[in-house]
Amino acid sequence: MSKDIAPGISVVAPAYNEEVIILDNVRSFLNLEYPTFEVVIVNDGSKDKTLELLIDNFDLEPISFPYLQKLHCQPVKQIYRSRNPEFSKLTVVDKVNGGTKADAINAGINIAKYDYFINTDVDCILSKQALVRTMLPVLGSKTPVIAVGGTMRMVNGCEVSHGEITRVRPPSKIIPLFQETEYLRSYLVAKMGWSLFNLIPNVSGGFGLFKTDIVIKVGGYDPLSHAEDMDITIRMATYMRENRKKYKIIQVPETCVWTEGPPNLKVLQRQRSRWGRGLFQVLAVHRKILFNPRYGRLGMIILPYALFFEFFAPWIELTGICFLIFLLLTRQVNFETFWLMLILVYMIGITFSIVTIAFDLTIRKLYRKNREYLKLILFSSLEAFLYHPLIVIFSLRGYWQFLTRKNFSWGEMTRQGHIQSSSAPTSTTTT
Repeated sequence: MSKDIAPGISVVAPAYNEEVIILDNVRSFLNLEYPTFEVVIVNDGSKDKTLELLIDNFDLEPISFPYLQKLHCQPVKQIYRSRNPEFSKLTVVDKVNGGTKADAINAGINIAKYDYFINTDVDCILSKQALVRTMLPVLGSKTPVIAVGGTMRMVNGCEVSHGEITRVRPPSKIIPLFQETEYLRSYLVAKMGWSLFNLIPNVSGGFGLFKTDIVIKVGGYDPLSHAEDMDITIRMATYMRENRKKYKIIQVPETCVWTEGPPNLKVLQRQRSRWGRGLFQVLAVHRKILFNPRYGRLGMIILPYALFFEFFAPWIELTGICFLIFLLLTRQVNFETFWLMLILVYMIGITFSIVTIAFDLTIRKLYRKNREYLKLILFSSLEAFLYHPLIVIFSLRGYWQFLTRKNFSWGEMTRQGHIQSSSAPTSTTTT
């Protein structure tokens, strides 16, 4: 992509207690192939060695910076830049912990200098072409594009060297392996379908390109939100509708980012409970938009779909299971048709997973061996029995947490780190 036509992009990534993976992931950001970009890492009051590792490995020093607080966030203590020209694109912001990612991303936007920014997590490794892939639909659209999302996959199981994926593999542990197929269905089937009709409900907080000025005009990310990605997407769309401006939100099918998924049930439960209470919160905050024709497809399709097919889904499934148990106990089940209906529903789910994996293969074959794709298909066949019931339980737990008004902050996810390829150095510092 030519430097003359490529708008600058700021890659903004909050970090909270990320010492295990911070170096690899920052290197992946700095290795991006794009004409004009910067990397803004926001150390959100980490209690471990995150900031120390950044300072030592990237030769950072404090600088005087004309800090303008365009968006509200907790106080910024210090801003760092590197003495080494090799890391001239890197800026590190050290701030007081704000309790949520939203507060940290606002601080990063206050520092960002370009017209577009990437909202990502510091536990993510970006494809070298990620910025190009998300900017191309912006440049190719006659209608203003305010946000672009890309496909996200699990880094668990992949080999990493100097912040770059050197070997793509499916996760070896069960929980991330289930998530790999789940993410592919979400991005390649659901969001790509919604994108065709400009109906994307949210651009993932793990990776998304946003128009900086629109985010600032809507007041930035809500520090009280636990679904900041869906909340900001809705508020941006609301702003465009209220000001009678045309807009598009686009999803690209190419894999742009790898993220470290929850490695065990404890961390998965924290993640999905947060997603559950976040969805509840978003629907409560934006209830005036629901079924409001003034907001077009946002009020008449996007939020009603989120209400009926996402929010109510766990309730309906739990009710259905309880009713089925009642029918079994009272011997009111016709087993001649029961097994046929059960197999039909099960096969529909499997078919979606197989179609998704086949679609992924047509885009680009990332796994080297066919048996690795067969592994995904095998585990997707077990998902309905082993994985999905847990997601229902964790979502309902999140709803209960929202209703009981518990106070929440960033959850600490135990990082496993990446598998280093044999060519990677064993030291955690650079010279």
